[in-house]
Amino acid sequence: MVKGKTFIIAGPSGVGKGTIIKKLFESRENLYFSVSATTRAPRPGEMDGVDYHFLSRERFLDWIDRNAFLEHAEFVGNLYGTPKKYVDEAMESGKDVILDIEVQGAEQVHRQRPDVVRIFIAPPSWEELERRLVGRGTEDPEKVRERLARSREDILLARYYDYLVINNDLDQAVEEIQAIITAEHCRARERYDSVTRRL
Repeated sequence: MVKGKTFIIAGPSGVGKGTIIKKLFESRENLYFSVSATTRAPRPGEMDGVDYHFLSRERFLDWIDRNAFLEHAEFVGNLYGTPKKYVDEAMESGKDVILDIEVQGAEQVHRQRPDVVRIFIAPPSWEELERRLVGRGTEDPEKVRERLARSREDILLARYYDYLVINNDLDQAVEEIQAIITAEHCRARERYDSVTRRL
């Protein structure tokens, strides 16, 4: 069985990562979505274990002490992390893992596992990003300002990613990520061993 790959999908808050990932799962099989853990409160309609593993701050810190995270980060007052166990199990079963994480966490994963594929999702413009954040209506103006300030820092790091996808048109963005996943599985160096074993 060919081992799966891990794809990081990162970008500023409000850029549409969640919507892109949902469409990606509707159109591609053999994917595993890594459910992150967080200390933030659930938003309306979110379910524990489905959208996030919602943890108390104390329990989250205990998981850190037990080295249970592939990465963890603090973002505007809340902790976020990716449990290692489920990622590794999915890859061993041949599934490609999709990580939807903040830029801060993406860098931690890359330092531990340089073979991950990093995809940065960028907004078509700064004005559009602000419009999307305000339009969600899930946070007060101060939190929105904090997210916008952090987004400026995140966008500057896009140059270090393997791929950059601009989310101006949802279907186009999903199509580009599909192409990235397919291309990564066609890398000659990685396919060479499996081909020669069959010759």
